Amino acid sequence: MTTPNGLLLIDKPQGITSHDVVAKVRKALKERRVGHAGTLDPMATGLLVIGVGPSTRLMRFAQGQDKVYTGTVQFGVATDSLDADGAVIATSPVPSLTEVVVAAAAATLTGPQSQIPPMVSALKVGGKRLHELAREGIEVERAPRAIVINHFTLTPTTDNAVWHFSVGCSVGTYVRVLLADLAVRLGTLGHLTALRRERSGDHTASEALTLEALAELAEARESVLLPPRSFVDHLPTYVATEENLVRLRRGQLLVFDLDGATGDIAVVDERGHLAGIVHPRGEGFQPDLVLPEVGA
Repeated sequence: MTTPNGLLLIDKPQGITSHDVVAKVRKALKERRVGHAGTLDPMATGLLVIGVGPSTRLMRFAQGQDKVYTGTVQFGVATDSLDADGAVIATSPVPSLTEVVVAAAAATLTGPQSQIPPMVSALKVGGKRLHELAREGIEVERAPRAIVINHFTLTPTTDNAVWHFSVGCSVGTYVRVLLADLAVRLGTLGHLTALRRERSGDHTASEALTLEALAELAEARESVLLPPRSFVDHLPTYVATEENLVRLRRGQLLVFDLDGATGDIAVVDERGHLAGIVHPRGEGFQPDLVLPEVGA
């Protein structure tokens, strides 16, 4: 029996964890090796990039890609988690907000910057997750993270305190922190009330399967996986000679010409199947990762 191997795009529903999604994928595909890139909180929906089988070794390439989120923010109310799952800890009047005023405040939060992760997050400090410490009433110092906000736009609703938003950001960005910071710049408080991941790298939520659709297709033995190469479409690609494919699988240095290559390079066979990842070393290219050979 062929081992499932590839990339799977799932549209995560609200109310379950990313780990729950992984468990359901394992059951549907009958494959133990399943991992995801970029955790979504239970209240969040949208694109979850999944690696299946040997392709779980490629997850780092999906993890590091920019993301796009949409959702809603409510001004005037702060929660202990900065989102709607938390308890209300403070309220504040909401000034009269216009699109011009909100856009000007949002503009101050675009570009490269530092962000301090919230206490209610899955980040580990001293071997323990921050949300576990928060439940114990412990607050610890968190190192700021370098992030980039590529775009940050908001549109009003019929309620002056509730606004829709769209944000494009680098990996490691906490959107709820961004919205809380925006609220402060507007002279009030705020928290995230809905969040949906629309895009991760070149992959979009519109391409993703629901868990129900996955179960039905898997039961019918229909193909649901994109090829492993889909993880690294953004990398420079080298179509290897048979000699270099042998060297790759032996972990030996490959020698070839690829102008301008300075980082990771995807090595594919003549059929376009991803064989591995290499990086420059001296006069050649050192194998970083080698995938199982795809049967003819």
